[in-house]
Amino acid sequence: MKLGLWLAAGELRAHPWRLAATLAAIAVGVALGLAVHLINASAVTEFSQAVRATTGQADLEIRGPRAGFDDAVLERVAADADIALASPILDVDAPVLDAPGLAKVSHGGTPGPAPTLRIVGIDVFRAGGVTPGLIGAPADEARLALLADDTVFLSAAAQSWLGLAPGDTLTVQAGLAAIALRVAGGMPGARGGQRLASMDLGAAQWRLARLGRLSRIALRLAPGADRNAVKARLGALMPAGVFVAEPEDGDIRASNLSRAYRVNLQVLALVALFTGAFLVFSTQTLAVARRRRELALLRTLGWPARRLLLQVIAEGAAIGLAGGIAGVLAGTLAAHGVIAVFGSDLGGGFFAGVAPALTFDPLAAAGFVALAIAAAVAGSLAPALATARLAPATALKDGAETARAGGGNLPGVALLLAGALLLTAPPIDGLPVAGYLAIACWLVGGIALMPGLAARAFGALARRLSPVAGRRPLAFLSAQRLAAAPGQAGIALAGVVASFALMVAMAIMVGSFRDSVSGWLDRVLAAPLYGRTTGGGSAFVPPATMRAVAGHTDVARVEWLRFEQIDLDPRRPPVALLARDLDPADPGARIALTGPALTPAVLGPGAVPVWISEAMVDLYGWQPGDTVTLPLAGRARQVKVAGLWRDFARMHGTVIIRREDYRRLAGGNEDDEEGVTDVALWPRPGVTAAELARRLQRDVPEIGRLEFAEPGDIRARSLRIFDRSFAVTYLLELVAIGIGLAGIGTSFSAQALAREREFGVLRHLGVGRGQLMRLLGLEAAGLTLFGVAAGGALGFAVALVLIRVVNPQSFHWRMELAVPWTLLAAVTALLVAAGVATALAATRQATGIGPLRAVREDW
Repeated sequence: MKLGLWLAAGELRAHPWRLAATLAAIAVGVALGLAVHLINASAVTEFSQAVRATTGQADLEIRGPRAGFDDAVLERVAADADIALASPILDVDAPVLDAPGLAKVSHGGTPGPAPTLRIVGIDVFRAGGVTPGLIGAPADEARLALLADDTVFLSAAAQSWLGLAPGDTLTVQAGLAAIALRVAGGMPGARGGQRLASMDLGAAQWRLARLGRLSRIALRLAPGADRNAVKARLGALMPAGVFVAEPEDGDIRASNLSRAYRVNLQVLALVALFTGAFLVFSTQTLAVARRRRELALLRTLGWPARRLLLQVIAEGAAIGLAGGIAGVLAGTLAAHGVIAVFGSDLGGGFFAGVAPALTFDPLAAAGFVALAIAAAVAGSLAPALATARLAPATALKDGAETARAGGGNLPGVALLLAGALLLTAPPIDGLPVAGYLAIACWLVGGIALMPGLAARAFGALARRLSPVAGRRPLAFLSAQRLAAAPGQAGIALAGVVASFALMVAMAIMVGSFRDSVSGWLDRVLAAPLYGRTTGGGSAFVPPATMRAVAGHTDVARVEWLRFEQIDLDPRRPPVALLARDLDPADPGARIALTGPALTPAVLGPGAVPVWISEAMVDLYGWQPGDTVTLPLAGRARQVKVAGLWRDFARMHGTVIIRREDYRRLAGGNEDDEEGVTDVALWPRPGVTAAELARRLQRDVPEIGRLEFAEPGDIRARSLRIFDRSFAVTYLLELVAIGIGLAGIGTSFSAQALAREREFGVLRHLGVGRGQLMRLLGLEAAGLTLFGVAAGGALGFAVALVLIRVVNPQSFHWRMELAVPWTLLAAVTALLVAAGVATALAATRQATGIGPLRAVREDW
């Protein structure tokens, strides 16, 4: 035990910087992974607790779509003998128009959408028995303020966010009208950090334009009632699209809303730890090679092979443990900093507005430390096995000069085949687990093939250079050396290939995604001018305003869009329903179809066509030609799928229906239509889009609360949001490249020290130090170029998996391949230059040793 510690300490003293680089790589991987986990876990926990806070002590919950359901359902439910209490709730996200604590977000000079505040309308006489946390507390003794039609109660987080106090006025939007509400007190039962408001149910229905509508009904069962029987009985009474759900279903739905995004981000964050394992492999392999004589002597003196194996593995585990602990500390601090400065949203938009307090998770921290140890042990396994197979006599004779590759090409080929087979597996619980395993198999398998491929490639190069060896001795020597020592080449290449492959894969995936989004925006933004409500469930364009806009003299054409959310499965996130003006004979003029659409003649007479996004195929199994049921205004309506279209804006499914079909099926007409949220406008000839927006705001005053934008502005804003969403990916690419360069420096430094006698012989033969540096520079350039070529090919294959398997299975988006050649060429050039510079800097000391000292052991 003491001898093992002494050996490990001696290696640490001899090469502290090399071990420090390896520890840093492991620590960075753990820090990134843990920070992302803590931030996401805190956000999900806060989100789920906020959902549970609005459910309170309910045994069951009746839940409807975002637009709500008829409040007549309350009477039917309350009449059931097994229902002890039914508490109706109206849930509305209302745009805040005026509050001292808010400032409009600017998008290139144009005002951004108004922030929204969640307002809950309750019956205070019933809420006390189910959801007491939603009841407001008047600031004075005027208890009747709870029933007033112009009062609102704000949680402490909402008061701080809005800069309001009891007695102030909060202005929100309903339709296109401004509604002033008096802040009458707080909500002591609300969770800390929860931005929430409550008001009387009747007042909320009237003020927020939701007359006769409810969002949810929280139920308390009578003692002895059979929950399942009540659930089934009430479910049969519900309108289409309204479900009787367990309170826990809200947690599941909140988690499912962002699960794919969180899991994929977590996997990306672990990329640094994955590449760090290859750096451990390089470090441990070279440490074993440098200590071959010492280890061989220990074998001769009686140490068994098993003890040498455990020694190397224990050293690797120690590296993983130290790096893991350092990573936990750094990751926790980073998570605190990110939440304090940027909040809990990491670019996906799922947790915007959530302000959680970071909670340290000891089990998660221990898990990441265990991952660090596992990664380091995995990186140490190959050199440990090589040590156990060490032949003492040969090692004592050869010393540290030989680092051979073992195992041949069979393991690498087997891993590549295993990865290909994994690609045929379906997603597991909606996650591309097999796809990620396939990527790992391909990366490890590709790296396992590097020594053999390097030997062939550099052997062929040496043969090509052999006739001109006299004129180009350094080039010939470098190629001959790399061909003769494929094991050392494989060690140096491991980190480069892994990091560059992952960088290429992510660059191609992000570039393809961005290019596809850009092309999609060009296809769907057909009008010269667009207007939309400022966000929130209470904002819409009233029918009178629609008529005024359509009749304006400067408007040549107008198309309206209504956005709703419908529930097809109470445990899944809602599906978007877009009712828009669309020509069924040519839907491709307005939406990005992925293939031919079924024409009205093919659909048959009387069929109501709908066009579904690709996510509906993956999540619900719908296909073109299928007859499916949609819940519209509480009625189940039969419609027919006419085509598939690509929707990069929503990942949980979208259905498009013609607006006139929606009105007919929902039982409305054009004169009383409400809920329209967006408009596309074509100005008359001679009028620009900007002029049309100004004239509409002048002539139709209420239209001023619409946010107008031209296609170019929408496109630029969308791509900025895209780039912000992938900011973490860009950071991880830089980390991967940094670890790859650290691997080059570590490998060349160790190899240069191991080659002291070789350099001494060359110095005796007349090779100067400058020529030795050029020789090493040529070797580094050759290895880095080979690693970049191999990593690029491997990265291209991994990118195809990300594009064709991981993204469709995670987010249900398909995209076209677009390779950013310019970016990859620039990164390649920089990486090769940086690799050569790193190698030369790392080997400068070894090449400076005098020729007599270098060969002293041969005297």
